[in-house]
Amino acid sequence: MNFKNRPGSRLAALSAVALMAMAAAGCSTSTSTTTASGGSTTGTTPNKVTIAGDVTFNQSNLNTLDSKLLAAMKGKSMSAVKIAMVVNIAADYWRAGQAGFTKGCAAAGVSSADCIYYAPPSGQVASQISELSTLRSQGLTGYEISAIDPAALATGIKSDVAKGTDVLAIDSPLPTSVVSTMYLGTPNYEAGFKAGTAMKQALGGKGTVAILVGSLTATNAIQRIQGFKAALAGTSITVVDTENDNGSAATAQSDAEQILANHTSVNGLYGVYSYDGPALATAVKAAGKADKVAIICDDADPATVTAVQNGTIGATIVQMPYMQGYTGALLLAAEKVLGKSAVTSMVKSYLESDGMTLSSGVGVLTQGDLNAYQSLTSSLGISG
Repeated sequence: MNFKNRPGSRLAALSAVALMAMAAAGCSTSTSTTTASGGSTTGTTPNKVTIAGDVTFNQSNLNTLDSKLLAAMKGKSMSAVKIAMVVNIAADYWRAGQAGFTKGCAAAGVSSADCIYYAPPSGQVASQISELSTLRSQGLTGYEISAIDPAALATGIKSDVAKGTDVLAIDSPLPTSVVSTMYLGTPNYEAGFKAGTAMKQALGGKGTVAILVGSLTATNAIQRIQGFKAALAGTSITVVDTENDNGSAATAQSDAEQILANHTSVNGLYGVYSYDGPALATAVKAAGKADKVAIICDDADPATVTAVQNGTIGATIVQMPYMQGYTGALLLAAEKVLGKSAVTSMVKSYLESDGMTLSSGVGVLTQGDLNAYQSLTSSLGISG
């Protein structure tokens, strides 16, 4: 994820009841199919294919949990709570997460001065390490974090937990070798598998694909690529290249251009980070292959949504960073005022089968799902 942050709009208050009603109305349960241009195995003959869309998120479960957390905290003093949301890069993607975090703090009654949001401008792990050091000196009681490099952050995180600081992994899980902590975010293997399934549909089960990603060390990237490849197993689709663009949209575009020039058989591109989709769309257009190369990517950057709408991108795997921020703020506040064991007990029934993952949902956005998805984001105040 590498687009510069743009100021998020102020969100109107949105109650759990309203969100649940919206989900029941179809935003979190709608599925559809759409057609996209995919190439043949030679990358020269376009054909119309069907990609199954799925705008299903975990809104209902999270809203129920949020209501329980807020009810349990009602009347409790928040004067001792000081929490932070530390993400992996200053990206358009995280506008929704920041908005959710701000709203979660307000809902819990934590002052804005005690709710700190930080996004490293260039996605460098050194910036995360430096910011965490600063936050520790300010008496932080807990933080949610999307770790750029878990190994590099391991010593500091372990020390924080040992001192009683609550740590919540978001967006990208922390390995148990670093710390055994709950993960709130997208089930990344599932997201990658859905991307691979979409690519399989786009290419009719045969072709040549390249992967572009912003990090080869971040857990979410590793798991997504694993899931993507697993979905392709048993097909005649070959992954010929995986390029690390190091968090740069310009590098992603350049890498894609070189791939298309050097591997003329490539008729599918998978972009893992939020800026990758628009970068790949630009590269494919520049190569004159917009109707010959299928693009599947991640996240709902505005440029990505536009490319899905016009058919340049066949499908994008969408997440719910708003809920990572909102529910994350409630969890951190609750752990401080109610105690970790009480919160663990409340959350247990909402976890995935691994006993660690609190899913914020994952969907597949295609042309046919745009109205339902945009209705949801508009209701949250994070569209545009």
